[in-house]
Amino acid sequence: MNERVVPEAPRKDAPDGLVQLPAAPVAPATASAAALAKDRLVAFLTKYWLPTLVSLAVLIVAAFAWRLFGAGNGMRYTTAPVSRGAVIRTVTATGTVNPELTIIVGTYVSGVIQELYCDYNTEVKAGQLCAKIDPRPYQTVVDQNKANLAVARAQLSKDKASLAYAQVSFERAAKLVQTNSISKDAYDNAKSGYDQAQAQVEFDEATIAQRQAALDSAQVNLDYTDIVSPVKGTVVSRNVTMGQTVAASFQTPTLFLIATDLTRMQVDTNVSESDIGGLKEGQKGTFTVDAFPKQTFRGTVSQVRQSPQTVQNVVTYDVVIAVDNSSLALKPGMTAATRVVVDQRDDVIRVPNAALRYRPAGSGGRKETDQAQVWVLRHGRPAAVAVVTGLDDDSFTEIVGGELKPGDLVITAEQSASSRAATPRLQL
Repeated sequence: MNERVVPEAPRKDAPDGLVQLPAAPVAPATASAAALAKDRLVAFLTKYWLPTLVSLAVLIVAAFAWRLFGAGNGMRYTTAPVSRGAVIRTVTATGTVNPELTIIVGTYVSGVIQELYCDYNTEVKAGQLCAKIDPRPYQTVVDQNKANLAVARAQLSKDKASLAYAQVSFERAAKLVQTNSISKDAYDNAKSGYDQAQAQVEFDEATIAQRQAALDSAQVNLDYTDIVSPVKGTVVSRNVTMGQTVAASFQTPTLFLIATDLTRMQVDTNVSESDIGGLKEGQKGTFTVDAFPKQTFRGTVSQVRQSPQTVQNVVTYDVVIAVDNSSLALKPGMTAATRVVVDQRDDVIRVPNAALRYRPAGSGGRKETDQAQVWVLRHGRPAAVAVVTGLDDDSFTEIVGGELKPGDLVITAEQSASSRAATPRLQL
């Protein structure tokens, strides 16, 4: 059904002769405000947030690209510079500090310790009395042997008198038998008595010598009751006390240990058979002891002993290092950690040993040639450089040939991107 639009009647308040027409339709005010706000929002986002979002997206893409393709195609290299310095090859061992000469003072005889004249750290001279064993039992033996010797000498005097009488009787009988004043038997009896008297004197002289020897032996035992120091030095150990009974029946008991000169010490080290070939007399050595961990003592190899020591199938050799101990800082029995310089190169080009062991990933861990080589980081990638090696000291190796110069960066290790820690996510 069609609708007709009826014109609105003229307004009565219009001026005369004029007709007031109706106003054109107008959009609501709320629609116009919404459109304006939308336009402003789009302009704001376009001007400020869009560049920010674009930059953030670029950063995210760059981070992932760096993780996947950057840092040397996923590898991070650990490098060390080629340097100049000393390469010192040493042999390490553990030893004990001892005096150069230690005298064991024992006793030849048994008995009770009657007196002690020396103690720890006593400075003694040669022949100085350190202890005394009760001498009475040995003095008794000496006195008895002196008496036996006196008896033998008295017997000799008596038999010499008998010899003189027998000689006179024999000479008289010899004259009488020539005139037939006595019988031949009487003459023979006088001669026999004379010969027996001579033999008796000789026997007495031998007996005296025997008794003298017994007396000397008893006197030696008596003298051994005095325990004296055979050398000049310092008592470092005392193993007896007053009143103690010492028995020397089967072995000589140790009473004192005397060090001849504590200003001269030595370190007895046990060097393994794999290292003994490089050690010689005159080589320099250093060592430390627990009592002075920050002080390094220096000495010289004075002896490489040929006698092997085998403990649980491990063969070692005793290497003696002589050291000056004028300060008396070193004490007998200290444990020393020693280092003996076997060979040394000064002011040479050297690289860390890890650089010679490094091989890039994918090379299978094998060298392309038998010649030693290192890898140098050039333009962010590893490049192999052939070298000729010299002395090594387990930390550095001497380079005697090759295109290396101080300051070059040699690769010692590498780390792939997959083994590194994950990159933290960016928080928007």
